[in-house]
Amino acid sequence: MLKLLGTRIKQGNRTTKFPKEVPVLPVLYQGLPHINADACRQGCQDCIDACPTQAISVEANGPQIDLGRCLFCRECTEACPENAIEYTLDYRMATRTREAMVVDKHGIELADAIDRKSRALFGHSLKLRQVSAGGCNACEAEVNALGNIVFDIGRFGIQMVASPRHADGLLITGPITQNMQLALLKTYAAVPSPKLVIAIGGCAISGGPFRDQPQVNNGADSVIPVDLYVPGCPPHPVTILDGLLRLLGRI
Repeated sequence: MLKLLGTRIKQGNRTTKFPKEVPVLPVLYQGLPHINADACRQGCQDCIDACPTQAISVEANGPQIDLGRCLFCRECTEACPENAIEYTLDYRMATRTREAMVVDKHGIELADAIDRKSRALFGHSLKLRQVSAGGCNACEAEVNALGNIVFDIGRFGIQMVASPRHADGLLITGPITQNMQLALLKTYAAVPSPKLVIAIGGCAISGGPFRDQPQVNNGADSVIPVDLYVPGCPPHPVTILDGLLRLLGRI
């Protein structure tokens, strides 16, 4: 016991100081894409052809990436001969609307806070019921990591609860398979109003790599209304936490 206590003292405080301090992320982290429209060669569609989820389009003002479809696989960066697309260490990617997830040369419109009345209800105590609607367990694992000693989501008054009747909203992962659609609808109905819905990861936002397949729905908002979209495949815990705190007006 004394050895365990001594080891724990040596370890010190392991909890991240986010959001007071910018988190240190590994160099291999794939964050918000940066698009250099001036470097994009007119008529070239190499990035479009390389993208496995049709997340990229080229408009008059240059390339655009739909983060809701993006798998952050870097196929576009490897295919682009002009290096017009690169993934940064910027973890801030959550948005309030599906349309805001489209990144162009101007960047992205980050999530704003819910209204004052809703902040009074949820701002200091938010209980969420997590629903895995056919996910591969990658996004689910990142959500679970929010409860560990590093991220400690409970210090912000946010908790995952077992019953939707005890929840203020849903946190959804997975492509919403047809087998899970009714379960999701029943879970949503069991949450008392007013309530929030957060879609985590590309599958829950757009269907991900399974989009347009008959076995899945194209994102949670095709079944129920969504208040916050957090992109990634899977998203980093800091990206999820940043989105939740922005939604609650804590950032």
